[in-house]
Amino acid sequence: MFVDLADVFTSEGKTVTIQVKPGLTEISAGGRTYPVRDMSPMNLTFTNIGKGKVKISGDACVTLCMSCDRCLKPVDKTFEFTFDREVFSPDVIDAASDEEDDQRFMDGYQLNTDDLLNIEIVINWPMKVLCKPDCLGICRQCGKDLNTGTCECDTFVPDPRMAVIKDIFNGNKEV
Repeated sequence: MFVDLADVFTSEGKTVTIQVKPGLTEISAGGRTYPVRDMSPMNLTFTNIGKGKVKISGDACVTLCMSCDRCLKPVDKTFEFTFDREVFSPDVIDAASDEEDDQRFMDGYQLNTDDLLNIEIVINWPMKVLCKPDCLGICRQCGKDLNTGTCECDTFVPDPRMAVIKDIFNGNKEV
């Protein structure tokens, strides 16, 4: 959804508050797409803070369907965040071209709320998503979900520092 900010850019000290229901159905991050399960409306406040400068303040709550990083089960992860951004009008951004990369969600005087929300979600992306804090994951050999029980695989991992001694005992090397 696009919001026209031309009036806010041109009126010194003007503040506008709106509520927007984004139209996102999925979020792309890290080469994967994640379906949106639930999304509350975004509360946005636009404040003119100078000639051609607008401060965007907002908050949102989005629930995505992700997979657990250990056992790969589907997990609903809720992102609740607030943000503050400064954007510049097209005539000001031309003079300060280094700011252009920070405004990928702006198209002239139009704010693309879906792009802004997508960027904010990616910025707030968690390091690890788990179905539960003590998730055991899956077996490296057979792929069994270790949360449902143990498997019969041999999980012994030899110490690589002892490989030389093991070779001596196996007769592969001379002393």
